[in-house]
Amino acid sequence: MIWYSIKNATPLERQELLDNITSANPVFILLSMLCGLLSHLSRAYRWKYLLEPLGYKPKFLNSFMAVMVAYLANFGIPRSGEVLRGVTISSYEKVPFEKAFGTIISERIADFIMLLLVISATMIFQTEYLLAYFEDNNINPFFTIAVLLGILAVGIFFLKLIKKSKIPIFKKIKKFAKGLLEGMRSILKMKHKGAFLLHTLFIWAMYICMFYALIFTVPETAGMPFGVVLLAFVVGSFAISATNGGIGVYPIAIGASLMLFGVSKQAGEAFGWITWGTQTLLIIIVGGFSFLFLPIFNRKK
Repeated sequence: MIWYSIKNATPLERQELLDNITSANPVFILLSMLCGLLSHLSRAYRWKYLLEPLGYKPKFLNSFMAVMVAYLANFGIPRSGEVLRGVTISSYEKVPFEKAFGTIISERIADFIMLLLVISATMIFQTEYLLAYFEDNNINPFFTIAVLLGILAVGIFFLKLIKKSKIPIFKKIKKFAKGLLEGMRSILKMKHKGAFLLHTLFIWAMYICMFYALIFTVPETAGMPFGVVLLAFVVGSFAISATNGGIGVYPIAIGASLMLFGVSKQAGEAFGWITWGTQTLLIIIVGGFSFLFLPIFNRKK
């Protein structure tokens, strides 16, 4: 995708893209990275509210490093980070993997609800443009929801099927599923539901802030209305969800969405590259450090 976007640009367009990126104001880049870091810290802290009802209180640093390693892993295989995050906290804090993974699924459900709220707000601000973008790129968020509900229904049916089974492998699956469901139900047993909600709102506010701060790095995007920013944010979220960290696709998706509002392709893609590059750099640095430091921090175990 990177090769495709550069190949189809003229030498002048490539130079314009490069000029927009190299002239970006570093103050806004640092501000965006700070917002991104705060969101990751809040996510790690929020996790404890789901693990506490299960009887586990992992060290905050272990939770944070597990989150960052998970983000790093997603650049290799999409969504593999959630599994690695569960494995990491299970290895260093002795939390059963199935329970840890269940809490991560609960987190993702809460985040998915937040994404739907952001999409709803965007629909209010930019209904016509958002629907046009989804149609042009064959994106159907309602189909995605239907698929998730279908998977859930299949999962429930499968659990009922093996519930009374005496086959050894089904017994193991049943034990794993029981722990998974226990982890997922922890969201209902939390003592601090208000704090969990506040952290969830803070995480998504920081996501939007880290995105918004970077509109000032490119002259053509500096005056974008907030509704346009939300639309580009939603488009970028889908690009990241559908790929391994949005590599190559994210800048193209952002550029295409901003062209609907008169922003040139080069300026839109430059904004996309700056946004993607900023957060990717943060994850590579902090995630890479976490990967190396985790066994050192837990060497006594």
